[in-house]
Amino acid sequence: MPAEVAKADPVAPLTRAMDAAFSGDAEMLRGLAAVVASFSVRIVVAIVILAITLWAAKRVARVTERGMQRFSRHTPADKTLADFASALVKYLIIAIGLIAVLQQLGVQTTSVLAVLGAASLAIGLALQGTLGNVAAGVMILLQRPYRVGDRVELNGRQGVVSGLDLFNTRLLDYDGLTVYLPNGKVFGDMIVNLSQAGRRRIDLVFGVDYEDDLDLALELLLTIAGEDKRVLSSPPPWSKVTALADSSVSVSLRCWTTPDEWMDTRFDLVNGSRRPSRPAA
Repeated sequence: MPAEVAKADPVAPLTRAMDAAFSGDAEMLRGLAAVVASFSVRIVVAIVILAITLWAAKRVARVTERGMQRFSRHTPADKTLADFASALVKYLIIAIGLIAVLQQLGVQTTSVLAVLGAASLAIGLALQGTLGNVAAGVMILLQRPYRVGDRVELNGRQGVVSGLDLFNTRLLDYDGLTVYLPNGKVFGDMIVNLSQAGRRRIDLVFGVDYEDDLDLALELLLTIAGEDKRVLSSPPPWSKVTALADSSVSVSLRCWTTPDEWMDTRFDLVNGSRRPSRPAA
């Protein structure tokens, strides 16, 4: 066997020495003992490397998880991101350690890495939709366009975010239905966060006859809005004539309220505007 092949394969000298030892040659027995001792040292070093790798992976993963939770707000989504980051760091360290162990045992890691790369490519192509959702979930957790409990509009559906993980966003819509939205579709579309600003505007338009008192109608709308405690005082309610139609004058009321009370406040303002008004002078 050529010298370069023997150097590349440390198990070959052990095999040759064992064959010679079984023939009863004393010189070969000493050679076998030397080869066994040398290979035993490799095994011991590989075991030490593996033990250090597992300890370091567990330790670094724990430090990563604690570090991310320290700078988060301890919501379920933050815990998901911390768990994902710690698992990623852990398996990355284990992979590096296993490569070092294989190299210590004399295994040619180049071919192993080539096989793993091909397998990873095949798995990635087969699971590209799932991996896309995971990547989008990581970006959502990092950029935080919405959090659990926020009122949002995602893919044309409005509701409250009730759950968020690496694969799906769970939305409780206003019909009481639980909608699971893949993170890939959510992150690739427009995201409207209705809670982030802390307020939401109400726009109401009413038709008033040309014979009616417009000033009274505008005053009435402002009074109704001012009497409702859910309507915010800043910005103040606004009421103006906004259009002149063929059979009526359009008057608008604009005011602000909190996102949680927007729907009920809007309906109550519509009902309150139906109170009878004084006849025009």
